[in-house]
Amino acid sequence: MDKKIDNPWFLRSVALIFAIILFIAVRAGEENKNGGAVGDTSGIIGDIPVTVFYDNENLVVTGVPDTVNVIIEGPANLVQTTKLLKDFSLRVDLRSLPLGEHKVSIQHENISEKLKVSLDPATVDVVIEEKITQSFRVDPELNERLLAEDFILQKMEVTPTTIEVTGAKSVIDAISFVKASVSAEQGLNKSFEQQARVRVLDKDLNKLNVTIVPEQVNVKVDIAEYSKEMPVVLRTIGLPETGVTVDKVSTAEKAITLSGSRKILDEMKEFIVDVEVSSIKGNETLEVDLKKPKGVSKMSLERLKVNVNATVVESDDQASAVVEEPVESEKTATKKFDNIPVTVKGLDGKYKSTFLQPTNGFVGLTAIAESKRMETLNNKDFTVYVDASSITTEGEQTLPFTVEGPNGVRWTLSPGVATMQIELA
Repeated sequence: MDKKIDNPWFLRSVALIFAIILFIAVRAGEENKNGGAVGDTSGIIGDIPVTVFYDNENLVVTGVPDTVNVIIEGPANLVQTTKLLKDFSLRVDLRSLPLGEHKVSIQHENISEKLKVSLDPATVDVVIEEKITQSFRVDPELNERLLAEDFILQKMEVTPTTIEVTGAKSVIDAISFVKASVSAEQGLNKSFEQQARVRVLDKDLNKLNVTIVPEQVNVKVDIAEYSKEMPVVLRTIGLPETGVTVDKVSTAEKAITLSGSRKILDEMKEFIVDVEVSSIKGNETLEVDLKKPKGVSKMSLERLKVNVNATVVESDDQASAVVEEPVESEKTATKKFDNIPVTVKGLDGKYKSTFLQPTNGFVGLTAIAESKRMETLNNKDFTVYVDASSITTEGEQTLPFTVEGPNGVRWTLSPGVATMQIELA
Protein backbone atom coordinates (compact mmCIF):
# COMPACT_ATOMS: atom_id res chain seq x y z
CA MET A 1 0.00 0.00 0.00
CA ASP A 2 2.81 2.41 0.88
CA LYS A 3 4.45 1.60 -2.42
CA LYS A 4 1.27 2.68 -4.31
CA ILE A 5 1.06 5.93 -2.40
CA ASP A 6 4.67 6.68 -3.09
CA ASN A 7 4.13 5.98 -6.80
CA PRO A 8 3.98 9.38 -8.60
CA TRP A 9 1.51 8.10 -11.22
CA PHE A 10 -0.97 7.10 -8.58
CA LEU A 11 -0.86 10.54 -7.05
CA ARG A 12 -1.31 12.15 -10.46
CA SER A 13 -4.40 10.00 -11.19
CA VAL A 14 -6.12 10.88 -7.90
CA ALA A 15 -5.44 14.56 -8.45
CA LEU A 16 -7.01 14.38 -11.92
CA ILE A 17 -10.17 12.73 -10.60
CA PHE A 18 -10.66 15.42 -7.95
CA ALA A 19 -10.07 18.12 -10.52
CA ILE A 20 -12.81 16.72 -12.79
CA ILE A 21 -15.32 16.49 -9.91
CA LEU A 22 -14.58 20.08 -8.87
CA PHE A 23 -14.97 21.29 -12.43
CA ILE A 24 -18.42 19.67 -12.82
CA ALA A 25 -19.65 21.06 -9.50
CA VAL A 26 -18.57 24.62 -10.32
CA ARG A 27 -20.08 24.44 -13.79
CA ALA A 28 -23.46 23.24 -12.50
CA GLY A 29 -23.55 26.04 -9.93
CA GLU A 30 -22.89 28.67 -12.59
CA GLU A 31 -25.62 27.29 -14.85
CA ASN A 32 -28.13 27.37 -11.97
CA LYS A 33 -27.13 30.94 -11.22
CA ASN A 34 -27.62 31.98 -14.82
CA GLY A 35 -31.08 30.34 -15.08
CA GLY A 36 -29.97 27.44 -17.22
CA ALA A 37 -32.12 24.44 -17.91
CA VAL A 38 -30.14 22.07 -15.75
CA GLY A 39 -32.05 21.33 -12.46
CA ASP A 40 -35.33 23.06 -13.54
CA THR A 41 -38.71 21.57 -12.53
CA SER A 42 -42.39 22.53 -12.60
CA GLY A 43 -45.31 22.33 -10.24
CA ILE A 44 -49.05 23.07 -9.96
CA ILE A 45 -50.48 25.02 -7.06
CA GLY A 46 -54.26 24.50 -7.02
CA ASP A 47 -57.19 26.55 -5.72
CA ILE A 48 -55.46 29.91 -5.23
CA PRO A 49 -58.07 32.56 -4.34
CA VAL A 50 -58.58 35.55 -6.64
CA THR A 51 -59.08 39.02 -5.16
CA VAL A 52 -61.34 41.34 -7.18
CA PHE A 53 -61.02 45.10 -6.86
CA TYR A 54 -64.17 47.09 -7.71
CA ASP A 55 -66.78 49.38 -6.14
CA ASN A 56 -68.58 46.70 -4.16
CA GLU A 57 -70.98 49.18 -2.54
CA ASN A 58 -72.65 50.14 -5.82
CA LEU A 59 -71.68 47.39 -8.27
CA VAL A 60 -71.96 43.62 -8.64
CA VAL A 61 -69.38 41.59 -10.59
CA THR A 62 -70.00 38.13 -11.97
CA GLY A 63 -67.74 35.83 -13.94
CA VAL A 64 -64.60 35.89 -11.80
CA PRO A 65 -63.83 32.43 -10.42
CA ASP A 66 -63.24 32.11 -6.69
CA THR A 67 -59.98 30.23 -7.27
CA VAL A 68 -57.63 29.33 -10.14
CA ASN A 69 -54.71 26.95 -10.61
CA VAL A 70 -51.16 28.33 -10.87
CA ILE A 71 -48.46 26.50 -12.86
CA ILE A 72 -44.86 27.47 -12.07
CA GLU A 73 -41.63 26.33 -13.73
CA GLY A 74 -38.02 27.00 -12.76
CA PRO A 75 -35.28 26.01 -10.33
CA ALA A 76 -36.36 23.13 -8.14
CA ASN A 77 -35.58 24.92 -4.90
CA LEU A 78 -37.68 27.97 -5.88
CA VAL A 79 -40.56 25.81 -7.12
CA GLN A 80 -40.63 23.85 -3.90
CA THR A 81 -40.39 26.96 -1.71
CA THR A 82 -43.19 28.74 -3.62
CA LYS A 83 -45.48 25.69 -3.44
CA LEU A 84 -44.82 25.40 0.28
CA LEU A 85 -45.22 29.04 1.34
CA LYS A 86 -47.85 30.20 -1.19
CA ASP A 87 -46.81 33.75 -0.28
CA PHE A 88 -48.11 35.28 -3.52
CA SER A 89 -51.49 36.64 -4.58
CA LEU A 90 -53.79 36.79 -7.60
CA ARG A 91 -55.90 39.81 -8.48
CA VAL A 92 -58.35 41.26 -10.98
CA ASP A 93 -58.62 45.05 -10.99
CA LEU A 94 -61.90 46.31 -12.46
CA ARG A 95 -62.00 49.77 -10.92
CA SER A 96 -61.35 51.58 -14.17
CA LEU A 97 -63.87 49.62 -16.27
CA PRO A 98 -67.42 50.81 -17.07
CA LEU A 99 -70.64 48.79 -16.68
CA GLY A 100 -71.01 45.91 -19.10
CA GLU A 101 -69.15 42.81 -20.30
CA HIS A 102 -65.35 42.64 -20.35
CA LYS A 103 -62.55 40.11 -20.91
CA VAL A 104 -59.82 40.66 -18.33
CA SER A 105 -56.53 39.00 -17.34
CA ILE A 106 -55.76 37.67 -13.90
CA GLN A 107 -52.57 39.21 -12.51
CA HIS A 108 -50.11 37.63 -10.05
CA GLU A 109 -47.92 39.36 -7.47
CA ASN A 110 -44.92 38.41 -5.30
CA ILE A 111 -43.75 35.45 -7.39
CA SER A 112 -40.00 35.22 -8.13
CA GLU A 113 -39.00 36.50 -11.54
CA LYS A 114 -36.88 33.38 -11.98
CA LEU A 115 -40.08 31.33 -12.22
CA LYS A 116 -42.19 31.02 -15.33
CA VAL A 117 -45.88 31.47 -14.32
CA SER A 118 -49.07 30.49 -16.15
CA LEU A 119 -52.65 30.57 -14.83
CA ASP A 120 -55.62 28.30 -15.51
CA PRO A 121 -57.65 30.22 -16.59
CA ALA A 122 -55.49 33.19 -17.52
CA THR A 123 -58.38 35.42 -18.65
CA VAL A 124 -62.03 35.56 -17.62
CA ASP A 125 -65.23 37.09 -19.00
CA VAL A 126 -66.79 39.35 -16.40
CA VAL A 127 -70.02 41.34 -16.21
CA ILE A 128 -70.17 44.56 -14.19
CA GLU A 129 -73.71 45.54 -13.16
CA GLU A 130 -75.46 48.02 -10.93
CA LYS A 131 -76.26 46.70 -7.44
CA ILE A 132 -79.85 47.26 -6.28
CA THR A 133 -81.92 46.33 -3.22
CA GLN A 134 -85.61 45.46 -3.41
CA SER A 135 -88.29 44.24 -0.99
CA PHE A 136 -90.12 40.97 -1.64
CA ARG A 137 -93.03 39.25 0.09
CA VAL A 138 -92.19 35.83 1.52
CA ASP A 139 -94.55 32.97 0.66
CA PRO A 140 -94.52 30.05 3.12
CA GLU A 141 -94.96 26.51 1.80
CA LEU A 142 -95.59 23.10 3.32
CA ASN A 143 -95.94 19.75 1.60
CA GLU A 144 -99.55 18.88 2.48
CA ARG A 145 -98.82 15.19 1.99
CA LEU A 146 -97.18 15.40 5.43
CA LEU A 147 -100.57 16.03 7.05
CA ALA A 148 -102.24 13.24 9.01
CA GLU A 149 -105.39 11.70 7.56
CA ASP A 150 -108.52 13.86 8.01
CA PHE A 151 -106.44 16.97 8.85
CA ILE A 152 -106.07 20.09 6.73
CA LEU A 153 -103.78 23.09 6.54
CA GLN A 154 -105.85 26.10 7.58
CA LYS A 155 -103.29 28.88 7.11
CA MET A 156 -99.63 29.85 7.44
CA GLU A 157 -98.28 33.16 8.70
CA VAL A 158 -94.75 34.54 8.18
CA THR A 159 -92.87 37.00 10.38
CA PRO A 160 -91.51 39.24 8.95
CA THR A 161 -93.75 39.21 5.91
CA THR A 162 -91.14 40.84 3.62
CA ILE A 163 -87.37 40.59 3.20
CA GLU A 164 -84.69 42.71 1.49
CA VAL A 165 -82.89 41.17 -1.50
CA THR A 166 -79.68 42.74 -2.84
CA GLY A 167 -77.95 41.76 -6.06
CA ALA A 168 -77.29 42.60 -9.68
CA LYS A 169 -80.18 44.31 -11.43
CA SER A 170 -80.53 41.51 -13.97
CA VAL A 171 -80.72 38.94 -11.17
CA ILE A 172 -83.27 40.96 -9.18
CA ASP A 173 -85.40 41.29 -12.31
CA ALA A 174 -85.30 37.49 -12.73
CA ILE A 175 -86.80 36.77 -9.28
CA SER A 176 -90.11 34.91 -9.57
CA PHE A 177 -90.48 33.24 -6.17
CA VAL A 178 -89.40 34.00 -2.62
CA LYS A 179 -90.16 30.92 -0.54
CA ALA A 180 -89.82 29.83 3.08
CA SER A 181 -90.20 26.05 3.11
CA VAL A 182 -91.31 24.34 6.32
CA SER A 183 -89.85 20.91 7.07
CA ALA A 184 -91.65 18.35 9.21
CA GLU A 185 -92.22 14.64 9.71
CA GLN A 186 -95.13 12.64 8.30
CA GLY A 187 -98.41 12.69 10.23
CA LEU A 188 -98.87 16.36 11.19
CA ASN A 189 -102.02 16.80 13.30
CA LYS A 190 -101.43 19.97 15.32
CA SER A 191 -100.29 23.56 14.82
CA PHE A 192 -96.65 24.58 15.28
CA GLU A 193 -94.05 27.30 14.63
CA GLN A 194 -90.68 26.97 12.92
CA GLN A 195 -87.71 28.99 11.69
CA ALA A 196 -87.38 28.53 7.93
CA ARG A 197 -84.60 29.57 5.54
CA VAL A 198 -85.62 31.91 2.71
CA ARG A 199 -84.96 30.83 -0.88
CA VAL A 200 -84.96 33.19 -3.87
CA LEU A 201 -85.78 31.46 -7.16
CA ASP A 202 -86.25 32.30 -10.83
CA LYS A 203 -89.17 31.09 -12.96
CA ASP A 204 -87.43 27.72 -13.51
CA LEU A 205 -86.96 27.31 -9.72
CA ASN A 206 -83.21 27.87 -9.96
CA LYS A 207 -81.66 29.37 -6.82
CA LEU A 208 -80.32 32.89 -7.43
CA ASN A 209 -77.07 34.31 -6.06
CA VAL A 210 -78.25 37.26 -3.98
CA THR A 211 -77.90 38.65 -0.48
CA ILE A 212 -81.00 38.15 1.70
CA VAL A 213 -81.83 40.07 4.89
CA PRO A 214 -83.00 38.35 7.01
CA GLU A 215 -81.99 34.91 5.80
CA GLN A 216 -84.55 33.16 8.05
CA VAL A 217 -88.16 33.92 8.96
CA ASN A 218 -90.60 32.55 11.52
CA VAL A 219 -93.46 30.51 10.07
CA LYS A 220 -96.63 29.78 12.08
CA VAL A 221 -98.57 26.78 10.73
CA ASP A 222 -102.24 26.29 11.69
CA ILE A 223 -103.50 22.71 11.26
CA ALA A 224 -107.05 21.60 12.01
CA GLU A 225 -109.25 18.57 11.62
CA TYR A 226 -111.12 18.38 8.32
CA SER A 227 -114.42 20.25 8.51
CA LYS A 228 -117.35 21.07 6.29
CA GLU A 229 -120.22 23.53 6.51
CA MET A 230 -123.62 22.23 5.44
CA PRO A 231 -127.21 23.49 5.56
CA VAL A 232 -129.48 22.66 8.49
CA VAL A 233 -132.66 20.93 7.36
CA LEU A 234 -135.59 20.53 9.78
CA ARG A 235 -137.71 17.38 9.50
CA THR A 236 -140.89 16.88 11.51
CA ILE A 237 -141.52 13.50 13.07
CA GLY A 238 -144.59 12.24 14.87
CA LEU A 239 -148.20 13.36 14.45
CA PRO A 240 -149.65 16.37 16.27
CA GLU A 241 -152.77 16.01 18.36
CA THR A 242 -156.22 16.19 16.79
CA GLY A 243 -157.09 19.76 15.94
CA VAL A 244 -153.45 20.85 15.72
CA THR A 245 -151.83 21.45 12.33
CA VAL A 246 -148.12 22.21 12.14
CA ASP A 247 -147.77 24.93 9.52
CA LYS A 248 -144.04 25.58 9.63
CA VAL A 249 -140.87 24.78 11.54
CA SER A 250 -137.90 27.15 11.28
CA THR A 251 -134.62 28.09 12.91
CA ALA A 252 -132.32 31.09 12.79
CA GLU A 253 -129.32 28.77 12.27
CA LYS A 254 -129.08 28.10 8.55
CA ALA A 255 -125.83 26.07 8.60
CA ILE A 256 -123.65 23.95 10.87
CA THR A 257 -119.95 23.11 10.69
CA LEU A 258 -118.93 19.49 11.30
CA SER A 259 -115.38 18.16 11.85
CA GLY A 260 -114.20 14.61 11.43
CA SER A 261 -113.75 11.96 8.74
CA ARG A 262 -113.24 13.50 5.30
CA LYS A 263 -114.89 10.52 3.59
CA ILE A 264 -118.04 10.69 5.70
CA LEU A 265 -118.38 14.48 5.59
CA ASP A 266 -117.94 14.60 1.81
CA GLU A 267 -120.84 12.19 1.44
CA MET A 268 -123.12 14.40 3.54
CA LYS A 269 -125.08 17.10 1.71
CA GLU A 270 -127.18 18.35 4.61
CA PHE A 271 -127.57 18.07 8.37
CA ILE A 272 -131.07 16.81 9.14
CA VAL A 273 -132.59 17.74 12.52
CA ASP A 274 -135.64 15.76 13.59
CA VAL A 275 -138.30 17.87 15.34
CA GLU A 276 -140.82 15.91 17.38
CA VAL A 277 -144.28 17.54 16.95
CA SER A 278 -146.53 14.97 18.63
CA SER A 279 -146.82 17.08 21.78
CA ILE A 280 -147.24 20.46 20.05
CA LYS A 281 -150.27 22.38 21.29
CA GLY A 282 -149.71 25.66 19.43
CA ASN A 283 -146.91 28.05 18.51
CA GLU A 284 -143.83 26.99 20.45
CA THR A 285 -140.04 27.33 20.57
CA LEU A 286 -138.24 24.05 21.14
CA GLU A 287 -134.69 23.30 22.31
CA VAL A 288 -133.47 20.36 20.24
CA ASP A 289 -130.33 18.46 21.25
CA LEU A 290 -128.21 17.64 18.19
CA LYS A 291 -126.75 14.18 17.76
CA LYS A 292 -123.29 13.66 16.31
CA PRO A 293 -123.39 11.54 13.19
CA LYS A 294 -120.99 8.60 12.98
CA GLY A 295 -117.49 9.75 12.02
CA VAL A 296 -118.04 13.31 13.31
CA SER A 297 -115.84 14.42 16.21
CA LYS A 298 -116.98 18.01 16.68
CA MET A 299 -119.96 20.22 15.78
CA SER A 300 -120.25 23.99 15.83
CA LEU A 301 -123.69 23.66 17.48
CA GLU A 302 -124.76 21.35 20.30
CA ARG A 303 -128.37 22.58 20.63
CA LEU A 304 -130.76 24.23 18.21
CA LYS A 305 -133.72 26.55 18.84
CA VAL A 306 -136.62 25.61 16.60
CA ASN A 307 -139.70 27.77 16.12
CA VAL A 308 -142.92 25.81 15.50
CA ASN A 309 -145.90 27.60 13.96
CA ALA A 310 -149.12 25.64 14.38
CA THR A 311 -152.85 26.20 13.86
CA VAL A 312 -155.25 24.94 16.54
CA VAL A 313 -158.85 24.30 15.54
CA GLU A 314 -161.48 23.30 18.13
CA SER A 315 -163.64 20.47 16.73
CA ASP A 316 -167.41 20.24 17.16
CA ASP A 317 -166.93 17.24 19.43
CA GLN A 318 -164.62 19.27 21.65
CA ALA A 319 -167.06 22.22 21.80
CA SER A 320 -169.97 20.06 22.84
CA ALA A 321 -167.95 18.21 25.40
CA VAL A 322 -168.73 20.95 27.93
CA VAL A 323 -172.45 20.26 27.98
CA GLU A 324 -172.66 16.75 26.68
CA GLU A 325 -171.30 13.45 27.68
CA PRO A 326 -168.18 12.60 25.69
CA VAL A 327 -168.76 10.29 22.78
CA GLU A 328 -166.37 7.87 21.23
CA SER A 329 -164.64 9.47 18.23
CA GLU A 330 -164.78 7.83 14.86
CA LYS A 331 -161.90 5.71 13.71
CA THR A 332 -159.09 7.43 11.78
CA ALA A 333 -157.98 6.45 8.29
CA THR A 334 -154.81 6.91 6.29
CA LYS A 335 -154.66 7.74 2.61
CA LYS A 336 -151.69 8.42 0.32
CA PHE A 337 -151.81 11.09 -2.37
CA ASP A 338 -149.18 10.89 -5.12
CA ASN A 339 -147.81 13.50 -7.53
CA ILE A 340 -148.64 16.64 -5.56
CA PRO A 341 -146.76 19.48 -7.28
CA VAL A 342 -144.25 21.58 -5.31
CA THR A 343 -144.07 25.31 -6.04
CA VAL A 344 -141.17 27.67 -5.33
CA LYS A 345 -141.96 30.95 -3.58
CA GLY A 346 -139.78 33.97 -2.87
CA LEU A 347 -136.93 33.15 -5.26
CA ASP A 348 -135.11 36.24 -6.53
CA GLY A 349 -135.95 36.92 -10.17
CA LYS A 350 -132.31 36.73 -11.23
CA TYR A 351 -132.26 33.00 -10.38
CA LYS A 352 -133.97 29.94 -11.78
CA SER A 353 -134.43 26.62 -9.97
CA THR A 354 -134.50 22.95 -10.94
CA PHE A 355 -135.62 20.20 -8.60
CA LEU A 356 -133.06 17.46 -7.98
CA GLN A 357 -135.21 15.89 -5.26
CA PRO A 358 -138.14 15.21 -5.52
CA THR A 359 -137.81 14.21 -9.18
CA ASN A 360 -139.75 16.55 -11.49
CA GLY A 361 -140.95 18.52 -8.45
CA PHE A 362 -143.73 16.17 -7.27
CA VAL A 363 -144.06 14.72 -3.76
CA GLY A 364 -146.12 12.02 -2.11
CA LEU A 365 -148.30 12.98 0.87
CA THR A 366 -149.82 10.62 3.41
CA ALA A 367 -152.92 12.12 5.11
CA ILE A 368 -154.40 10.98 8.43
CA ALA A 369 -157.96 11.97 9.31
CA GLU A 370 -161.28 10.60 10.45
CA SER A 371 -162.66 8.03 8.04
CA LYS A 372 -165.66 10.14 7.13
CA ARG A 373 -163.46 13.20 6.54
CA MET A 374 -161.03 11.19 4.45
CA GLU A 375 -163.72 10.31 1.91
CA THR A 376 -163.90 13.93 0.72
CA LEU A 377 -160.15 14.59 0.43
CA ASN A 378 -158.19 14.76 -2.83
CA ASN A 379 -154.89 16.12 -4.18
CA LYS A 380 -156.24 19.61 -4.68
CA ASP A 381 -156.91 20.01 -0.95
CA PHE A 382 -153.14 20.28 -0.30
CA THR A 383 -150.63 22.97 -1.31
CA VAL A 384 -146.93 22.17 -1.01
CA TYR A 385 -144.19 24.78 -1.52
CA VAL A 386 -140.65 25.77 -0.54
CA ASP A 387 -139.68 29.24 0.67
CA ALA A 388 -136.59 30.27 -1.38
CA SER A 389 -136.45 33.90 -0.24
CA SER A 390 -133.25 33.24 1.71
CA ILE A 391 -131.26 32.02 -1.32
CA THR A 392 -128.51 34.45 -2.38
CA THR A 393 -126.04 32.21 -4.22
CA GLU A 394 -125.95 29.70 -7.03
CA GLY A 395 -125.43 25.99 -6.53
CA GLU A 396 -127.15 23.10 -4.83
CA GLN A 397 -129.58 24.15 -2.06
CA THR A 398 -131.68 22.15 0.42
CA LEU A 399 -134.93 23.60 1.76
CA PRO A 400 -137.82 22.26 3.91
CA PHE A 401 -141.34 21.86 2.55
CA THR A 402 -144.29 23.89 3.78
CA VAL A 403 -147.74 22.27 3.51
CA GLU A 404 -151.13 23.98 3.59
CA GLY A 405 -154.10 21.63 3.99
CA PRO A 406 -157.59 21.25 5.48
CA ASN A 407 -158.21 21.58 9.20
CA GLY A 408 -158.40 18.37 11.18
CA VAL A 409 -156.03 16.56 8.85
CA ARG A 410 -152.51 15.50 9.66
CA TRP A 411 -149.90 14.52 7.08
CA THR A 412 -146.38 13.38 6.32
CA LEU A 413 -144.34 13.95 3.15
CA SER A 414 -141.99 11.81 1.10
CA PRO A 415 -139.27 12.96 0.62
CA GLY A 416 -138.92 15.10 3.71
CA VAL A 417 -136.88 17.94 2.12
CA ALA A 418 -136.34 19.46 -1.31
CA THR A 419 -132.95 19.65 -3.04
CA MET A 420 -132.71 22.22 -5.84
CA GLN A 421 -130.10 23.44 -8.31
CA ILE A 422 -130.01 27.24 -8.36
CA GLU A 423 -128.63 29.02 -11.46
CA LEU A 424 -128.66 32.52 -12.89
CA ALA A 425 -131.71 33.09 -15.04
